[in-house]
Amino acid sequence: MSTKKVQIGAKPTSKATPTIVDAWVDSRSNGDEPEQMKRLTIDVPESLHRAIKTSCAMRGTKIADEVREILLQKYGNQ
Repeated sequence: MSTKKVQIGAKPTSKATPTIVDAWVDSRSNGDEPEQMKRLTIDVPESLHRAIKTSCAMRGTKIADEVREILLQKYGNQ
C-alpha cells in the first residue's frame, strides 16, 4: 500500500467571480445597438449548419450577424 499523501486545495468560495470570457460576452456591442445583448442557443441539423456556415464564409459574414438580420426581418426591431 502506498504512503503517498495528496493535498486537496482550498474549497472554492460560494460567490462566482467573473471570468475573462464573461467580461468579453458582456462587452460585445455592435455600436449601433445601445440595448444589452442576450445569448440565444438553438439546435439545427448538421447539414443546415454546414450550409449556413459555407454561405457565410463565401460572403465573409458571421453566422450570428446573418441570423440576427433574419430575426429582425421576421420580428422587427421592437
